[in-house]
Amino acid sequence: MGDYFHQFLFGIYPYLCLAVLLLGSLVRFDREQYTWKSDSSQLLRHGQLRLGSNLFHWGVLVVVMGHFAGFLAPHWLVSPFLTASGHQLIAMVAGGVSGVVAIVGLTILIHRRLTDSRIRRNSRLWDILIVLMLWVQLALGLGTVVLSMRHMDGVLFEQLSDYVKGVVTFRPGVAGLLVGVPLTYQVHIALGFTIFLVAPFTRMVHIWSGLASIAYLIRPYQLVRKR
Repeated sequence: MGDYFHQFLFGIYPYLCLAVLLLGSLVRFDREQYTWKSDSSQLLRHGQLRLGSNLFHWGVLVVVMGHFAGFLAPHWLVSPFLTASGHQLIAMVAGGVSGVVAIVGLTILIHRRLTDSRIRRNSRLWDILIVLMLWVQLALGLGTVVLSMRHMDGVLFEQLSDYVKGVVTFRPGVAGLLVGVPLTYQVHIALGFTIFLVAPFTRMVHIWSGLASIAYLIRPYQLVRKR
């Protein structure tokens, strides 16, 4: 029974989560565009919001980009410049520092949301649940940095990297790559996909708008003519 659950959790569940993320976001954008927002409360305790939001967003952006670059970069591209252990060390340092910055910022935001009665009354249940899920995910990520110090040969890092690449490339039997991986890593991976799963139903959809804003860098200038 445990083998079947492991296969489902790490071999099938990721694709269900990614499918819901994509299709759910498209449906919400098409049918409920007026809910496509992050429900800003910046008029309340603006200073604390600015500090926490900047720390969290800058930290988590580095974390996310580091995950993409670290786990999806082909071995043939990285190996001429870095050994597996060197690649792991860079990931640990960059991920650890940015993770601490992000979790400090998120802690400020959670404290602000839960201790200010006006903000709490204007918060939906999912507003609170999603930030708590993100906090736990960041804490687990920092926990994996500590665990990685015991495996500095880079073998575990490459095993995790192969799993992520396997999910992206639809590799058969990809769940088997996580057999024997410490529980902290497995929970971190499963929770990460769960965040993808619930994202279309929460304020997390504003991430898509942030990505779309890159188009402003390449669009033509607007011409404004006086009458």
